Formats: sequence, C-alpha cells, structure tokens
Amino acid sequence: MFTGSETTATVLIVLVALGILSWGFYRAKSFGKLGILAWLQSVVLMSPWLLFFGLFAAGIYINLVSILFMLIASAGLYIFIGKKLRAAGQDAILREQVLKMMKDQDSLPTEETSEGNGGETSAATPKEATNAVVQEVVPIPDEDLKNIQGIFGIDTFFATESIPYQEGAIFKGNLRGEPAVVHSRLSASLQERLGDRYRLFLVENPEEKPVVIVLPSSNDPKPATLPQNILAGVLVVATIAASLETAGIFLGFDFFSNPNRFGEVLPISAGIWVVLGTHELGHWFLARRHNIRLSFPFFIPSAQIGSFGAITRFESLLPNRTVLFDIALAGPAAGGIVSLLMLIVGLILSHEGSLFKVPSEFFQGSILVGTLARVVLGSSLQTTLVDVHPLTIIGWLGLVVTAFNLMPAGMLDGGRIVQAIYGRQIARRATVATLILLGIVSLANPTNPLLLYWAIVILFLQRGLERPSLNEISEPDDARAALALLALFLTVATLLPLTPGLAGRLGIGG
Repeated sequence: MFTGSETTATVLIVLVALGILSWGFYRAKSFGKLGILAWLQSVVLMSPWLLFFGLFAAGIYINLVSILFMLIASAGLYIFIGKKLRAAGQDAILREQVLKMMKDQDSLPTEETSEGNGGETSAATPKEATNAVVQEVVPIPDEDLKNIQGIFGIDTFFATESIPYQEGAIFKGNLRGEPAVVHSRLSASLQERLGDRYRLFLVENPEEKPVVIVLPSSNDPKPATLPQNILAGVLVVATIAASLETAGIFLGFDFFSNPNRFGEVLPISAGIWVVLGTHELGHWFLARRHNIRLSFPFFIPSAQIGSFGAITRFESLLPNRTVLFDIALAGPAAGGIVSLLMLIVGLILSHEGSLFKVPSEFFQGSILVGTLARVVLGSSLQTTLVDVHPLTIIGWLGLVVTAFNLMPAGMLDGGRIVQAIYGRQIARRATVATLILLGIVSLANPTNPLLLYWAIVILFLQRGLERPSLNEISEPDDARAALALLALFLTVATLLPLTPGLAGRLGIGG
C-alpha cells in the first residue's frame, strides 16, 4: 500500500503532467491543425502512464495484460495521428512551395535585367538563392517536365497546376473520362515520350479529388537483398522446427526433448506445411498471372499453431486495386479451401479409437468448426471426450492461420483486401479498429495470449498499408466486393466462439 506521502507525490506527478499537457495545448493552438495534432501525439504517449499512476494512487491495481493493452492502443493511436500529422504537414509544405515559386518567378526578370547591365552576381545574391530553391523543389529536368506536361489534354486529364513532390511532381486538374482508360492513355503517352524513366500514378488527394503523380522509375520497389533472402531461409527452418513442436504438443510430448519420435510428429507437421505452402502458392500463381514479382515469404514461427503465416512483399508496382485484391485473396482462398477440406474429411474419418481424444468443449471454440462438427459427428459431441482423426486438428489449425491472415489490418491479406475494395482511408481505420479489438479480447481472455501476440505482430511488422497502385481510383467490381465480405464473414465465423447457450442448443458439450 502507498503511504500518505507517496500518494501525495503520485497525485502531484499526475497534476504536473496534466498541467504540462494543458500548457502544451495552449501553445499548440497558435499553430493550427499541425500544432493540435502534435499535441495529441504527446497526449497519446502520456495517457497510459497517467492512467496507471492515477489508478495506482487511488489504490486500483491493474494487471500486466491491461498495461500491455494500454501500451498497444497508445502506440496504435500514436502511429495513426503521426500519419495524419505527416499528411497535413506535406500539404502545408506543398502550399508553401507553390507560393514561394510564384513569388520567385515574379522576381526573376528584374534580377536578370540587373545582371545584363553589367552587375556581377555573387554567391549570396537573391538570384542564385532562387535557383537553388528551384533546383531543390523541382528535381525533374525542365525538358522532361515539359514533355510530361504535354501528355495531358482536355479529353483525358486537364492539368491546372503542377507542384514539386519528392523526386517528381503532382499535377492537379480535372479527370475527363473513365479512370482506367485515362490512366492507360496517359501512361502510354508518357512511355512514348520518355521511355521507362517515369511512372504515372492516378490517385485521390486528401480532398478525394483525382490527381496525377509522376515519379522516377528509380522509386520502383526493389528486389530483396541477399541478407533478406538468407533471413527468409532461416525463418523457413525455424517454422519447420515450430511445426514439429506443435505436432508434439498435440500428441502430448515435447518434440525437442524426444527427437527420436520424429516419425510420430511428421504427418501432422507435414499437414501444417501443406496448408502454408498452398497459401503461398495461391499468392504466387495470381501474381504470376498478373506479371507481378513477389519476394520470398518471410514465415513467422509459432509454437502454438506452427506458424502465423508469412509476410510477402510486392517487388513490382501494382497496376490497379483489382490486381491487389486478386493476389491478396488468392492465398487465403487456396489455404482456406484446403484447410476446410481437411477438416471435413477428418470429421468424416473420425471414429471411436481415432488418434486424438479432445474435450467436447474444443468444438465450442469456433462457430464454423462447431457447426460442421455437429453436422458430421452428431450426438457424439455430447460426450466428455470426442475421438477425432488428425486431419480434423490440421484442418482447424489451417483455418485459424487463414482467419488470422484475413483480419482487416495493415499489410495482412485482409488489410490488403480492405484497401483494394474500400480504399486507403477505410483501410487505415480498419487497422486501428482491429488492433483495439484484439487488445480488448486479449484483456478479456488473458489465459490465451495468441490474440495479443497477433496484435504485437501487426503493430510492429504489418501495420503499414500497401503502397498505392498506378491506378488507385478504379475500384474492383461488385463480385470481388462480395467475395471480400464472404472472406470477412468466414474469418469471424472461424475466430468467434460459440456461446454456452448456443452450444447447448446445438448439442455440443457433455
């Protein structure tokens, strides 16, 4: 327990921190939106600690899982606000650059006249400073810039303003046709004029208006380096070892303590690898069909389920959001179908005396698995222990891995699907919502750390969105949108457990 002096000191610390935040808000108001966003980042970082010390001073103690959840939520909000801050800052910089360039252009003739009258320009003169600014904000050579401006027209994209952006330029204007057709014509014209030196992106600005961005091809995604490929190989070995350990756990022993029982764990481990391999082959097949290069998969080993899946990078620019959807869905679709078939075949082959005996409550852990088991196994689910074929376990593990990868967050397959169907803004919100939901569920069920692990994986490895495609405006068709909703439904049905009441009505459990 705290003594009176310790409680007073803690309260004073909290009050001082609140005072600092209040003073920060007062100072931030004068800087407008940028200042408020920067202040909010400070609030988000300090909030978990203020809450912890405040509750501690009041005699309320929170456990480690609650603290981790607060930190994860704080980090997620910090990242979200940071992206808003960078976007707002970039917009302000662009406006400032445009105004500065207009002012500089107005002053150029006067300076050139004074030089022509015999005045010698030194290194510190306004003209050279102006030229330095122009060289800094307009990296595209003037001749290339004129060629790029020449591709626009009243029947495609009527450009009204050009703004320097990174190593290229942004062209604002009015879209005069179907986005896919306009992008194709503009890209062909750019290719004809400047070859393969530049890439043309058709995207929406923060005001949701179409803009064209032209960037050098040197900004294209780079192939994986040799160290990255070596890391991918090491992760493959680690995931094989993890899948062997997972099989041993299901068989009731520690594989690494009993390596001589390799033959017993091999079938289950091989089954896990069939699911993982099918998933990656699905990505690879659709990527090859669309002429997109993929990196080697970086598998994430897990002792609980063998693997969390793999991180796969695009090594090519994507032509449109439809291609992003097709490649993202292909992996979970292939792995999910194989897993579902394994589960159904395993349930059909299950009989009294099968290799595994699992508690009937096992089938309450998933609405999808429990419902299928009730249809196939019938009244046998009312016994305390149920005999099941190994394929049942492998299929269930495969469905869990597939469902995790379909969660709508970051660069997971589900996050890429949401980005493809609904756009980048909705994908960002879905990522934040998924992280918060995972934290809440982990807090409610601290005995199962799997969801908390996934939240950490997403937060530190997969939270970012995929880079925009060349044509970011054209949306996938309605059939793909329906498939996206179906994938989301199956994800929820796989991960959501049956309530005790519903399980009882279905006849699942002793």
